[in-house]
Amino acid sequence: MNASPPFHADPDRVVFDRAELGIILTVYGRMVAAGEWRDYAMSFLRDVAVFSVFRRAAEHPLYRIEKRPKLRGAQGAYAVIGMDGRILKRGHDLPTVLRVLEKKLIRAVE
Repeated sequence: MNASPPFHADPDRVVFDRAELGIILTVYGRMVAAGEWRDYAMSFLRDVAVFSVFRRAAEHPLYRIEKRPKLRGAQGAYAVIGMDGRILKRGHDLPTVLRVLEKKLIRAVE
């Protein structure tokens, strides 16, 4: 019998760790509950991990949450990017960066 080897992270790809995903999915869940978001996708590439959120699955993403470890020493590894490609917030602390999305939630509920 040839058992499959245990899972090992690919050192050539950037990924979100469990804590980072928990933070992102908490915000995602609140936005889904508010009816703002309906779907998401994740991409793990050589230089960046991307969590994209959609209003509908067939659209372009409304926002991209990116992790770029190479920018950790400069402006910060995390960024929220709008549909038009503008960086809405960048920083070293993921919860702080994601607050830009919370402001959108407050506006949607008012």
